[in-house]
Amino acid sequence: MGRTAGRAAGDTRRIILDAAMKLVARGGSGVSIAEIAETAGVSKGGLLYHFPTKDDLLRAGAVDLFETFRARVYDHAQREPEGEPGRLNRAYIRVSFADAADEGLREMIAVAAQLMSEKAIQELSEVDGRRWREELTSDGLSESTVRLIVAATDGVSSAPLWGAVLDTDDQRALEGELLAMTRV
Repeated sequence: MGRTAGRAAGDTRRIILDAAMKLVARGGSGVSIAEIAETAGVSKGGLLYHFPTKDDLLRAGAVDLFETFRARVYDHAQREPEGEPGRLNRAYIRVSFADAADEGLREMIAVAAQLMSEKAIQELSEVDGRRWREELTSDGLSESTVRLIVAATDGVSSAPLWGAVLDTDDQRALEGELLAMTRV
């Protein structure tokens, strides 16, 4: 399978990452490079050109998940006046609850869960978590409020993996309650 004419390298990377994360969500990180290449519609050599090792590919997938979520949260935060206490926490709540309700994004939760078995990705996740903690606790709310927000939003986000206890009405109510907590 040769290079697809006219496709930019960044587009090919994106196609490979999307294929890899879809396969990881379904079958775990043990998926083969050959299967990822086939699903992406590229040669194995083409895949390895963009991601020299499977670990590089999995790391890039994890970083993409972290960066995409962060960008979405910051995009939501920009919709409120700068310097307003709790705006980043409100954005974190809104994006997390939107993700929990979106069927397509539930697959990404499964990807994250699968990738956590990789030590290098656990370390990336810990760094990302420390960064979130610092940013959310610097948002003008008490640490106890931030702890409750993070625990509740992360719980709602991961609930689809274990069987959600809260129904849609409960989740809507919880989101409203958490948003109210951010208004100081």
